[in-house]
Amino acid sequence: MNFTAQDIAEFLNGEVDGDGSVAVNSVSRIEEGKPGTLSFLANPKYEHFLYTTQSSIVLVNKTFKAEHEIATTLIRVEDAYQSLASLLEMYEQSKPQKIGIEEPSYISKSAKLGEKIYIGAFAYIGSNVKLGDNVKIYPHVYVGDNVVIGDNTTLNSGVKIYENCNIGADCIFHSGVVIGGDGFGFAPSSANDYKKVPQVGNVVIEDHVEIGANTCVDRATMGSTIIRKGVKLDNLIQVAHNVEIDENTVIASQTGIAGSAKIGKNCMIGGQVGIVGHLSVADEVKIAAQSGIGRTIKKEGTVLQGSPAFDYAPYQKSYVLFKNLPKMREQLFDLEKRLKNLEEE
Repeated sequence: MNFTAQDIAEFLNGEVDGDGSVAVNSVSRIEEGKPGTLSFLANPKYEHFLYTTQSSIVLVNKTFKAEHEIATTLIRVEDAYQSLASLLEMYEQSKPQKIGIEEPSYISKSAKLGEKIYIGAFAYIGSNVKLGDNVKIYPHVYVGDNVVIGDNTTLNSGVKIYENCNIGADCIFHSGVVIGGDGFGFAPSSANDYKKVPQVGNVVIEDHVEIGANTCVDRATMGSTIIRKGVKLDNLIQVAHNVEIDENTVIASQTGIAGSAKIGKNCMIGGQVGIVGHLSVADEVKIAAQSGIGRTIKKEGTVLQGSPAFDYAPYQKSYVLFKNLPKMREQLFDLEKRLKNLEEE
């Protein structure tokens, strides 16, 4: 399907700078642009590609000022990156949508199914499951007994939802996600081994949550592990039992959050971060990649780095010293040698 620059500008409330009749039918990165495609420029370090790109249309911020002549048509918008997201969302919605129940699949007679749902082959839908309207369940998905799934939620192939979990509306779970597996609960016994503590709680995931491939969210020992509205989890994340992650927090790959930790709203957590259990992280905290959080963070908006983590600015200063330790060691030995020579003289 072709869209002209004028069509796109009207959809995005943008302004055409160039030929409004030029049309595109696909997207491309600005450095790999081809005729008939649309690209975007949000990061200034990619600006030099704008002057050579073959893309027919490029989204730019309204504040952008060109330093050289530009051959392509520009669409000026408030936020080029957000506008691209809106266009891609529209493109996804324009694709044919799967509806219906494929065979073979198992659906319990007690399950309640909404309108216009899709259930792929080899899916399993347990007893008393409730599926909202427009839910999409792709092949090889397991949905355990008493699970509730809200409208417009998508479970991609291989997702596993254990019994009694509640999933909100407009969620997306990617392949390999496991929701509601047992929390890591074992009690040391007098026989020098470990007795399993039954995990009898569940997982509650609110609306507009997206969870990346092979991420696990464990069920609570008692009560609920809770993922609040708008949270985005990357691939390969471990969320332990009774953890609570508040609204609109984003967490990058390979982060692990230990049991009963509470993460605030609008936090940004980098990759490979480790968070100790039974602590709290305030709202709007930013944690750099590979940091270790071993204490409660009470101040909102704190920026942290390191393991154990501390404030970002002092960490950067400390890291400069750390890098120079070998040189400083040699200087210290040299000073000791000179001092010894002076004393001998």
